[in-house]
Amino acid sequence: MSEIRVHVSLSERSYDILVGPELVASAGERVAEWLAGRFGKSATPAAVVVTDGNVAQHAQAVQESLEQAGWRVGRINMQPGEQSKRLEVISSAYDELVQFRTDRQTVIVAVGGGVVGDAAGFIAATFNRGLPFVQVPTTLLADVDSSVGGKVGVNHPQAKNLIGAFHQPLGVIIDTHALRTLPEREFRSGLAEVAKYGVILDAEFFTFLEQNVDAINAREDGVLAEIIARCCQLKADVVEHDEYERTGLRAVLNYGHTFAHAFEALAGYGELLHGEAVSIGMEYAALLSLRLGRIDAEFCARQTNLLKALGLPVALNLANPISGDEVIERMLLDKKSVGGTLRFILPTRMGHVELVSDIPVDEVRKVMQELGIS
Repeated sequence: MSEIRVHVSLSERSYDILVGPELVASAGERVAEWLAGRFGKSATPAAVVVTDGNVAQHAQAVQESLEQAGWRVGRINMQPGEQSKRLEVISSAYDELVQFRTDRQTVIVAVGGGVVGDAAGFIAATFNRGLPFVQVPTTLLADVDSSVGGKVGVNHPQAKNLIGAFHQPLGVIIDTHALRTLPEREFRSGLAEVAKYGVILDAEFFTFLEQNVDAINAREDGVLAEIIARCCQLKADVVEHDEYERTGLRAVLNYGHTFAHAFEALAGYGELLHGEAVSIGMEYAALLSLRLGRIDAEFCARQTNLLKALGLPVALNLANPISGDEVIERMLLDKKSVGGTLRFILPTRMGHVELVSDIPVDEVRKVMQELGIS
C-alpha cells in the first residue's frame, strides 16, 4: 500500500501530511527534506524527540531513523497523560533544551498521542521564540485531530488548553502500523473525532463510516488509511480558510467540545479520555440542537447509533457526580464563550454545523437534566 499525501496550503507555512504503513523508517530523510525546504541544508542537523513511556518503541524507531540519517538527536521523556500538559513540565523541558544546546534550527519531533503533540508543539512555539517541529502521531485521535492545524498548548487547572499558541509543523508523519499497538480504549477514543468530521463537514463520509463499521473495528489498514486521510483533508480545508480562528469557520471543529472540555475538567483530567468526552459532548450538543428545532430526531438517532457501533460512550457516568452549575461555570471559560454568554457548535443537517450565539442557559440546563445532570 502506497502512502497518501495530504497538503495543507498556508503560504510559507504550508506542509504535507503523509499517511501510510511503515513510514517511521524513513523519518530521518523526510524531516531533513522538510527542514532544508524551510531553512536550507544544515551541515549537522539536530533534533529533540519528545515522547512518553507509552510509545517508547515508536520514539526509538524515529530516533534511530534520524541518527542513521546523520542527525544529532536528544530525547525528552514525559510522563504519560494530561498531567504532563502543565507549565511545570514545560519548564523542565526548557532546561533540557538548554543543556542540548538547542538553536533555532533544532527540530522538535513529537512522537506520541495528543498530549505529547500539544506539549511538544507548545515547547517548539515558545522556546527561543519558535523552533521548527514535526508531528509523528501514534494514536488515532492525534492522527485526525491534534497533529494537524498547528494548535498547541497546555492546560490551566481551571480549563483545558487555556494556555497555547498557533504553531504549524514542518510536516506530519502518520504511520498506520502504530495503530496496531494502540490499546482498545484509546483506539475507540479516536473514532469519536472521526465520526465528528462526518457530522460537521461531510455527510457522505458519515455514510461511509456507517457502512464500514466492521472493517473499522477490525482496524483494517486500508480503511484506516482512507478515513485518516479524509479527516486530515477535511481539517486542512478548514485550517486553510481560518488558520487563527478569526472568522469562526475553524470553530466548527469543536463540535461537542464545549460540553466535552467541561466534563474532562470536572472529572479531573484522566478519568475520561478526550474522545470519550467528545462522544458524550456530541450527544449533548445534538440534543440541544433538537430542543432548539435545528435538527430532527432521525439525525440524533443516526449519530447515536454510529457512536455506539464504534464502541463509544453516549452518556456520562463519572465516579463523582457533577452538577449543572459546575458545568455551566466551566463552559463560560471555554474559548468560544464571549462576554459571559454561551456559544455552541450545533448541527442543522448531517454534514453541516453552525456557531450559535446567545444560547439560553435554561435550555442548556434542560438538556443536562434530560441526560442525568441536575
